[in-house]
Amino acid sequence: MGKASSSFGVIRFLTVLFAALTGAYMLIGGIWLSAIGGSWYYIVGGVVMLITAFLIWRRNSTALVLYALLLLFTMAWAVWEVGFDFWALAPRSDVLVIFGIWLLLPFVYRSFNVQGKGPASAMVVSLVVSALVLAYAVFNDPQEVNGTLPAADQNASQGAPLSAIPDGDWPAYARDQQGTRYSPLKQITDQNVKNLQVAWTFQTGDLKTANDPGEITDEVTPIKVRDTLYLCSPHQILFALDAVSGKQKWKFDPGLKPNPTFQHVTCRGVSYHETPAAADVSNAQPALCARRIILPVNDGRLFELDADTGARCPEFGNNGELDLQHKQPVTTPGQYEPTSPPIVTNNVIIMAGAVTDNYSTREPSGAIRGFDVNTGKLLWVFDPGAKDPNAIPADEHTFTMNSPNSWAPAVYDPQLDTVYLPMGVSTPDIWGGNRTPEQERYASSVLALNATTGKLVWNYQTVHHDLWDMDLPSQPTLANITDKDGNTVPVIYAPAKTGNIFVLDRRTGKPVVPAPETPVPQGAAKGDHVSPTQPYSELTFRPKQNLTDKDMWGATMFDQLVCRVIFKRLRYEGPFTPPSEQGTLVFPGNLGMFEWGGIAVDPHRQIAIANPMALPFVSKLVPRGPGNPMEPPADSKGGSGTETGVQPQYGMPYGVELNPFLSPFGLPCKQPAWGYMSALDLKTNQVIWKKRIGTTRDSAPVPIPFKMGMPMLGGPITTAGNVAFIGATADNYLRAFSTNTGEQLWQARLPAGGQATPMTYEANGKQYVVIAAGGHGSFGTKLGDYVVAYALPDQK
Repeated sequence: MGKASSSFGVIRFLTVLFAALTGAYMLIGGIWLSAIGGSWYYIVGGVVMLITAFLIWRRNSTALVLYALLLLFTMAWAVWEVGFDFWALAPRSDVLVIFGIWLLLPFVYRSFNVQGKGPASAMVVSLVVSALVLAYAVFNDPQEVNGTLPAADQNASQGAPLSAIPDGDWPAYARDQQGTRYSPLKQITDQNVKNLQVAWTFQTGDLKTANDPGEITDEVTPIKVRDTLYLCSPHQILFALDAVSGKQKWKFDPGLKPNPTFQHVTCRGVSYHETPAAADVSNAQPALCARRIILPVNDGRLFELDADTGARCPEFGNNGELDLQHKQPVTTPGQYEPTSPPIVTNNVIIMAGAVTDNYSTREPSGAIRGFDVNTGKLLWVFDPGAKDPNAIPADEHTFTMNSPNSWAPAVYDPQLDTVYLPMGVSTPDIWGGNRTPEQERYASSVLALNATTGKLVWNYQTVHHDLWDMDLPSQPTLANITDKDGNTVPVIYAPAKTGNIFVLDRRTGKPVVPAPETPVPQGAAKGDHVSPTQPYSELTFRPKQNLTDKDMWGATMFDQLVCRVIFKRLRYEGPFTPPSEQGTLVFPGNLGMFEWGGIAVDPHRQIAIANPMALPFVSKLVPRGPGNPMEPPADSKGGSGTETGVQPQYGMPYGVELNPFLSPFGLPCKQPAWGYMSALDLKTNQVIWKKRIGTTRDSAPVPIPFKMGMPMLGGPITTAGNVAFIGATADNYLRAFSTNTGEQLWQARLPAGGQATPMTYEANGKQYVVIAAGGHGSFGTKLGDYVVAYALPDQK
């Protein structure tokens, strides 16, 4: 009897202790939150929990009734705040529901002096109501949009594609140089995609080394021409694979020597070019380099190699190698990094590249250059930060320091002979008080240049005086779209980090979908200014309302309360809130609602598949002082090796801290979803369906695949078989969705992170889907060196 009594005492003590500590935490945190304008719920909840703890200590069964009322009150408050959104309700109720169940366990319940069944009944009712609310929320997600895309109009005239590509090939980064990511193949359909199996796997052997920065990534989308796949690994090693078996034909190693100061070690893809004679399919053995692969390298070099053998093209540059550092004002390896494949016309390679973000005011130029495709001779220059952008530097001068750069893939219209480049901002990004008018005029814009001459055709700026790194991060897409009056309009779709998709007439740069200038928050840091307005496209995934503390999240109510307090202490007045010493919440975040994966457009059905994200960041300006010198240290090689954390911004009055908005436990402070798959009807510019994508299987401490909607890096592709494929998510899967409804039809477990855009092709009558699975260092996914191909099983 003594031991049993002692056990009951310990259980009651622990129960009281938990209730008391929880109540104290809620009360103190609630007072703090309420004092800065947040919810008063936690004060009420804390007081009730403390009273409950006292009643439990007294073994008074009124504690059960009081707690049942608290649970019901909490569920009512939670539904009032966030509606029937399960993942928003969960942290508001999980601890309290579990504690309520604990109180009803026999060895706990028997410690009360219970008179009658009333207290137990009250607890049961409150738990049942809570369970019903949560169960209803599981099956009624308010964030999802359920609809069906319209069927293809069989009577509509189908215009000729801008590029003539054999159906079974994928000869450019997005299959075509128009950025569509659309394949006419339809052997794999929404009916049979569930039967896909691994057809072959290839390993490059290229893995992270001790000399690499954290930002080592495998983002490549292979290309396929005739019977061969071509792809580059993170260190820009080029592989040619047999399209049927995945066996290596040849490889070329450019000998990249990175160091931890490189901001990126990545290669998104390579480009292909062939002479007219080589295009003749009967010409089985063309001359050397009549078919060639163009490979950019992160240390500022460009190679041309024979597509059949991997041999260098001797007439191009210096035995197949071109120095892209020539005439750069800074030639530190890694500060100018071409990470995306160039556009290639019949005569010109259009080359752009990334520069290190937020390091200093003395960095390479983002100059865009046109090189002769055969010899590598410099044909033209467009230096976005120069007074005369087309001036080719003579021996006495170089390109302009810190010119805005274009790091994402460009697109090309061969009929207009125009190349369209998504532009970034002049670095450093997060303070702009010293920028010149020349540095401002083409920053964060869609830039249209004549591909043969490099002359400006037009320019459309998507963010004015960009202080948030809200550059255009995605390859745009070209398509001919039927407007509401039945006219065919040649347009360009430019997805932006802001969630806006700018739709412009690609002949003139005039908006086809309105993007009115809209007032934005003011009050820049000392010495800077803010544009009074920004363009807001009416085709957008940006949030309809500003965030409030109701949108804050956590795994439990404990970290959710912390996130609510942190949120209220940050500066935030909606999109384009200026950076500050206080710390500014940036939403959409620096990672963007759209990233380099872009959107996929079916130009025949005039539909688009997109994968927007919703993950806030925090930027905090750090004033210069004794510990924050204006100039980099003498032994600095340049660059921080990452795009997050402390960024020095040497030469400016402020450094900056850039980080995702996370709780002390490392979880996003904004409630999920953080990533979606969605479809647009481009004739009406309406979102037809929108679904959460991705699970916590590879992100949480316990590998449970909760479907929350995860952040992504990589884009979708779509096919004539009514299937869209995507990897990208923070869990290691390749997925297939119905293009028409958004229903997930199939998924395959990848051996490493799939932060790359897939592709599809046909070989020997069989359709394959291929993705690089090598992970992403700064995204935290599993690293590897895999390329995996899937196909339908052979018919017996």
